[in-house]
Amino acid sequence: MASVLHFSYILGPVGSGRGYCNCQYHASRFCRQILNKYRSRTTPGPSISLPLHSTWTAKRSPLSSNITCSATDRSDPEISSAARIRNEVLSPFRSVRMFFYLAFVASGSLGGLIAITQLIGALANPARAADVPEILKGLSIDVAAVSLFAFLYSRENKAKNAQLARLSREESLSNLKLRVDEKKIISVNNLRGIARLVICSGPASYIMESFKRSEPFTESLLERGVLVVSFTTDGNIPSFEFEESEEMKEFTRKRKRLWQLTPVYVSEWSKWLDEQKRTAGISPESPVYLSLRLDGRVRGSGVGYPPWNAFVAQLPPVKGIWSGLLDGMDGRVL
Repeated sequence: MASVLHFSYILGPVGSGRGYCNCQYHASRFCRQILNKYRSRTTPGPSISLPLHSTWTAKRSPLSSNITCSATDRSDPEISSAARIRNEVLSPFRSVRMFFYLAFVASGSLGGLIAITQLIGALANPARAADVPEILKGLSIDVAAVSLFAFLYSRENKAKNAQLARLSREESLSNLKLRVDEKKIISVNNLRGIARLVICSGPASYIMESFKRSEPFTESLLERGVLVVSFTTDGNIPSFEFEESEEMKEFTRKRKRLWQLTPVYVSEWSKWLDEQKRTAGISPESPVYLSLRLDGRVRGSGVGYPPWNAFVAQLPPVKGIWSGLLDGMDGRVL
């Protein structure tokens, strides 16, 4: 028997959920049984049981054993099923179109293959030389059809992937956390149908200037359900100054309400914003703003300060006779 014995059992299950937990349990049990059986045959004494995800090394003369048991899920993160369902709802006939595009490509390819064989036979047989122009005509039609439907399929597939990526980012945004006050933390999803968020991301000086520029439009923005999320990228905390006089008490309350939301779990917000900038081809250091619709989707974004006056002019009020009727008039989705 060799003086050193290495035994490794590695299990990488493809499934997930409850079945995956059962795989972990059976993998661990199998490893322990193999080890105990091996120890009972080689050395006297009691058997040794190993826990899951452990590495055990025993040194005895002249025998040394190194046993590693591992049961890990190595599946890559994928787009969620909710995003795929939303994609099908937004474009219900895309899958049908893509199916027919593939069918036409296959049909044209088969027709082209047949035309090529006929062309080879006609070129090899002088008696069929008169058929060559007609065969070339059919072959050109097949090639044109394959090229056209392949282009349409490629364009449709790119649009599908782009929409899935956007929906996935929107779903990630809806799961981000916001602090309302010292005792209350909510997710962005909780504000769907209630508020139109405007996310301001940049250094503290950019946040302060955006705060000052929003002052003349405070009441109009609140009437349209706008709430601001300020995210600083330089690590400094902006210090908002409010007028505390008695005659300005009501206006100060509205100002605080407009700017009351702050991000929680900064690393997750930073990751999401960096992905948005990368998608739009914007430098990571650039200060940006993002405007969300009532349904939580991104309606507008840009580099620089938010256009508060444009928000007031474009967005309908969330209360009054126009509420409900104009809820979808938030602008197109980016």
